[in-house]
Amino acid sequence: MFAVAGGRILTMAGRTLEKGTILVEHGKICGVEAGVDVPAGVEVIDVAGKVVMPGMIDAHSHLGIVEEIFREEGDDCNESTDPVTPHLRAIDAINPADLGFRDALAGGVTTVVTGPGSSNIIGGEMVAMKTSGVVVDEMVVRFPVGLKAALGENPKRSYGREKKMPVTRMASAAILREALVRGQEYLKKTAPERDLKMEALARVLRREVPLRVHAHRADDIMTAVRIAREFQVDLVIEHCTEGHVVAQHLARLGIPAIVGPVITNRAKVEMQGLTLKTAKVLYEAGVRFAIMTDHPVVPVQYLAVSAAMTVKGGLPEDVALRAITIEAAKILGLEHRLGSLEPGKDADFVVMDRHPFDFSCRVEQVFINGEKVYSAC
Repeated sequence: MFAVAGGRILTMAGRTLEKGTILVEHGKICGVEAGVDVPAGVEVIDVAGKVVMPGMIDAHSHLGIVEEIFREEGDDCNESTDPVTPHLRAIDAINPADLGFRDALAGGVTTVVTGPGSSNIIGGEMVAMKTSGVVVDEMVVRFPVGLKAALGENPKRSYGREKKMPVTRMASAAILREALVRGQEYLKKTAPERDLKMEALARVLRREVPLRVHAHRADDIMTAVRIAREFQVDLVIEHCTEGHVVAQHLARLGIPAIVGPVITNRAKVEMQGLTLKTAKVLYEAGVRFAIMTDHPVVPVQYLAVSAAMTVKGGLPEDVALRAITIEAAKILGLEHRLGSLEPGKDADFVVMDRHPFDFSCRVEQVFINGEKVYSAC
């Protein structure tokens, strides 16, 4: 057992301790208390004058799949040879030695969701993983954490220029529906031959994992909603650039979103509605959301900066902080382990010299599963 004592603790569980103590044992948090009283014989890490918060969660990235430096050799993001590849698994493409993992730790990011890109209508299964480790299997928190799908410009561009479906948005929606229908037929069979594509689709249709749909434009968002309702599957909107246009609809249907990248330009037509106010509008409408980097579009170490930019757009500071901690964990179904500093949860936390939204903030120490995995010293 050891204690981290004396710092300002942002628990993200409804309270902030101006001077508190975190007790850690066997990789889990076993106590979070006000004051600095520590049981006799317990090792103490003094963080007086520092800010301590849960490890940040980047709910959408391509970390380890699009590697730093090795842009072609290490780019395993899109299997753009077939628009329907639900059987692809992110865990088979991740290189834990990717320098991006080191950057994640330096930015206080302890958990990421990483997965295939958006060239395909259905790209494959995504994974939630810790950002420190040597073997992917030992870093996994949950796999699969969702099945990646995409609507809008990217699939059209990838296949349309080769005169293959989809050339239109109608075709993109039709291909997604066809795949889900095949999944339904597969589930009706009493003893089907093993089919990896159908197994992945079955997990969505049984509502074991959500369909996580890349959609920037408002009409693409609503196409994803329409299809999810047709097939009665759980849905998460990824990017949600024009989510502010349809926020009331998302709220009414209880559909969460993962917003971002925030620090970017209008790189393509479907991002013309980009605004820092999107998160604010979603919040005011009652939509549950997290904030992403879409690494390497925005480097993963700038997750806190991305959240801070939504504050500039009008989002309350505490809500923005929740969007990269506990709310991200809830959308991923991992709030029992991650996202806040509470007894029983993984001992993933970050020690900083000031509030994470301060531009001058410096991450000094990072702990994952109770082990110090990063030190700025």
